[in-house]
Amino acid sequence: MIEERQRAVVSLRSTPSLPKHVRIQFDPVRQAFAVLSPEKVFWPNEISLDILRRCDGRSDVGHIIADLAAEYGAEEDEIASDVTAFLQEWADKLLVKL
Repeated sequence: MIEERQRAVVSLRSTPSLPKHVRIQFDPVRQAFAVLSPEKVFWPNEISLDILRRCDGRSDVGHIIADLAAEYGAEEDEIASDVTAFLQEWADKLLVKL
């Protein structure tokens, strides 16, 4: 019998981190940062990278949103849904642990 994986759902109290099999690395040829995982390479934009770099396993999603809002001069309410949707998508792909 195959056991189904329970879907982790992002909340403001989640403390996301990158799993051991995922890392961010600079590619000198493309002059861009890549997110490397087994068998896949992702080329995130600057904002996505800013979110992923804050996934340290200590900062919760609420803190990450507040930090990004301060850095980009945005309202937390305006970016909260985008940040949580991004983290949920990456968690569903097993690229972020919640």
